[in-house]
Amino acid sequence: MANLKEVKQRITSVTSTQQITKAMKMVSAAKLRRAQDKIVQMRPFSQKLTAVLNNVSASAEGSADLVYAQKREVRKVLFIPVTSDKGLCGAFNSNVIKATQAAIRENFSQAEVTIMPVGRKSMDFFKKSRYEIKGAHAQMFQDLTVDAVWNAANEVMDAFVAGEFDQVFLVFNEFKNVATQIIRTEQFLPMSPMETTEAVTTETDYILEPSREFIIQELVPKALRVQFYKAVLESNASEHGARMTAMDKATENAGELLKELKLMYNRTRQAAITNEILEIVAGANALGGK
Repeated sequence: MANLKEVKQRITSVTSTQQITKAMKMVSAAKLRRAQDKIVQMRPFSQKLTAVLNNVSASAEGSADLVYAQKREVRKVLFIPVTSDKGLCGAFNSNVIKATQAAIRENFSQAEVTIMPVGRKSMDFFKKSRYEIKGAHAQMFQDLTVDAVWNAANEVMDAFVAGEFDQVFLVFNEFKNVATQIIRTEQFLPMSPMETTEAVTTETDYILEPSREFIIQELVPKALRVQFYKAVLESNASEHGARMTAMDKATENAGELLKELKLMYNRTRQAAITNEILEIVAGANALGGK
């Protein structure tokens, strides 16, 4: 049985850890509120833009103007795994990394694969792998701005147009609620009709100025940037939700461990007191026997 000093040190250590995890939970809860507000406001805009783009570009399918929709023989593929900069968020980062590896293994084992990590955790993992690393966006979440995300999206789009990659995929956590994040692997390029929640049964008759071709040239790149930005915002909200859940569970586990340690401490202290009493009684009996 551990002595009283060791048990007391463990109680102090677990109490300190519990205070840290509780504070981290509160910080993540505050950050989650802001991140959740951003993605909730972003989704309707993204869905409406997607619906308009699908409608406008339908009649121009196959046009040379749709450079981001050109399908080529798949030889070079770019994966963009979106993770966090920090850990202590459960399986949030490992799920993205595993999904990326599974997609490569199942569909592109013979292709030339390049990784563009977004988030320090994906950078730390994939820089040790056999894949080529592209871009310097590992610390994007330290200063998450629209300009930073759009610059990354522009870099990918320019590389696709230049023929550096034949397909581009985004791998990220989609935010559902605090306790649930859904792994998504979405094809970013070449663009295809995107999913929309709007129930559109007939084609909407838009009046386009100055021309359909000009609108497509302006709208398609913006829609792709918005798609990229939405994936990053989804991941940002998911990260704080995952960390909040993980820290809440860690705080609960620390509380359970403290109960066990305090019970052990009381038992050890009681055993020590009992031994001292027995020694005193034995000594008194020995003296009385003389």
